[in-house]
Amino acid sequence: MNDHAIQLAPGFGWRQARLALLAYAHVAVCCISLYWITVTEAFPGIIGFEKSHLAAAIVNVLAFSPILIVFAIARFSFGYLVGFYFYIMVLGYLWLIEFSLLDYDHRLALISIVLSALAFLTPALLITAPVRQVVVIPERAFHMMPSAILLVSAAIIGIGSLYNLKLVDLSEMYKYRAEVALPGALRYATWIASNALLPLAFACFVASKRFWQAGIALLLMVLFYPIMLTKMALFAPVWLLFLALICKLAEARIATILSFFLPVLIGAILFVLVKIGLFPFKPGLVYFGTVNNRMIAIPSLALEVYNNYFSAHPLTHFCQINVVKLVVPCAYDEPIWAVMAKAYDLGSFNASLFATEGIASVGLVLAPLSALGCGLIIALGNRLSSGLPPQFVLLSAGLLPQVLLNVPLSTALLTNGTALLFLLWYVAPRSAFDRKAASTVAVSEHLQEAHAG
Repeated sequence: MNDHAIQLAPGFGWRQARLALLAYAHVAVCCISLYWITVTEAFPGIIGFEKSHLAAAIVNVLAFSPILIVFAIARFSFGYLVGFYFYIMVLGYLWLIEFSLLDYDHRLALISIVLSALAFLTPALLITAPVRQVVVIPERAFHMMPSAILLVSAAIIGIGSLYNLKLVDLSEMYKYRAEVALPGALRYATWIASNALLPLAFACFVASKRFWQAGIALLLMVLFYPIMLTKMALFAPVWLLFLALICKLAEARIATILSFFLPVLIGAILFVLVKIGLFPFKPGLVYFGTVNNRMIAIPSLALEVYNNYFSAHPLTHFCQINVVKLVVPCAYDEPIWAVMAKAYDLGSFNASLFATEGIASVGLVLAPLSALGCGLIIALGNRLSSGLPPQFVLLSAGLLPQVLLNVPLSTALLTNGTALLFLLWYVAPRSAFDRKAASTVAVSEHLQEAHAG
């Protein structure tokens, strides 16, 4: 890695201050949501509200908040997108740990997660310079690729429907999901197509203004729901449309923050309206539970649960990765999510790299080193996508923050197609994007930054 691999946006002017203020506003709304989640005892037996601990939770958040300044000055990258979501997850844990009812070394856990966050974010945010392209797809082939992805995805849906096709309500989704049994290769193809390839195709179509084909990509995502029975498959088209809209209205860094801030803000507003009787109880709390609870509390709660479990049980030493299990003795015959489901009344509890590659695999003391390694892998994604338009990277990776919050990095790379997306970013011809438009935007942003500085 050379010195030019680490890059920051120049200066700290009004644009950077605006980014920081927006990020701090998001943190405030997240803390309000976490307060309501804690007070209402959404996770009995795991989190319990004590008013005397509220000040400590606020201090934890404030002490961690200066990292937001780095998000204000860092350039946009894949790591910026993922890093901001992980920042909020760690922030949520720093809040929840003060109300923990579980038995483990909370002081060591707090130190470990802060160091892990710093170790991850440093390469993920700051290492962005490009690597030399040895292989480049011809422009003609690149423009044909998204159409080919549509055809392949349609074929996967057709084959998958022969094994499982159930149109069920969300309330019955988990019941029938346990019955889904796809062949291994088809299962991998389904996850890769829905989480990586179709978002990439959607981003290509939006970039080239082929909007009706972009609509087909979104339709195919919905058609994966009766096969996979996951909320991600059902809500992915709405999420990508939302990302496309905010990418149209704001630059990529602001769009990243807004993508998290706006849904959570709506949930917080609905919660207040429900409390004062101005909005129906059920739809308001369903939205708050689905969005605010799922996006903020659940990934943070996973850190709480994994800390408790692995403080009293053997570590995995990465044996949750099937290839590693072949050469490393493993204390677990089942996937870690199944182990967690049996130990806690929370259903199938997958978790992020901080919990799986960190806490579960190497323990609290070595977790920061694991986070650093994971951050370098994300930084590789930054470098392989460098030179592509920021909005294109954001859209094509639009589902991955949600994936990475809830599954190990190894699973995201292989099962969910992140590694394949990295490869396609690397071989994508930069000339396929409008150089004139890109140059105009770059000059405009440079002038604005110079003026703001």
